[in-house]
Amino acid sequence: MRRSHEGGAQQARPDDDRWMAEALLAAREALAAHEVPVGAVIVREGAVIARASNHTVRHRDAAAHAEVLAIREAGSLVGDWRLSGCTLYVTLEPCAMCAGAIVLARLDRVVFGSWDEKAGMAGSVGDLLRHPRLNHRPEVLAGVMAEASSALLTDFFRARREGAP
Repeated sequence: MRRSHEGGAQQARPDDDRWMAEALLAAREALAAHEVPVGAVIVREGAVIARASNHTVRHRDAAAHAEVLAIREAGSLVGDWRLSGCTLYVTLEPCAMCAGAIVLARLDRVVFGSWDEKAGMAGSVGDLLRHPRLNHRPEVLAGVMAEASSALLTDFFRARREGAP
C-alpha cells in the first residue's frame, strides 16, 4: 500500500512494479537524449499500448511531455480519445498540463513514481486529478518505484548544475 499526500491509502496491484519498470526504461531513453528523464506507459488489458518519454528539447515543444505523448499514441491506437479501461504509469507526478490531459482522456487509473513538489498536480502543489468539480477522477497511486524514479531525476539535475550536457 502506498500513501498519498492527503494520507489516503491506495492498493497496489500485482503488475504495478512491472509496468513502472517499463516507464523507467522510457525515462532512461529520455536521459540518454538529454531530456528530463520522465517516462510513461499506458496499459490496457494487461498489455502496453503506448510508451513515451519526454521530448520537449528534441521537438522544441513545451507540451511534449511523456504523459501527453503516450496519451496521443494510445488514442491513435485504440481509435478513440477516451482511454477508459487504461492505466497510465509515469515516473514523475503529473504537472497541470498532463493532469488535464489525463482527466480529458478518461484514464481509469494513474500510477506514478516520484512526487513533484514544485509542479505536481496529484497531491503536491494541487490535485487536479481528483478535483471534486471535475467530471472524471482517476484512481491515483503514488510512490511505485519512487526511489528509482527520484534517482534518475536527481542525477540528471545534478549533472546539469555541474555543467554536463
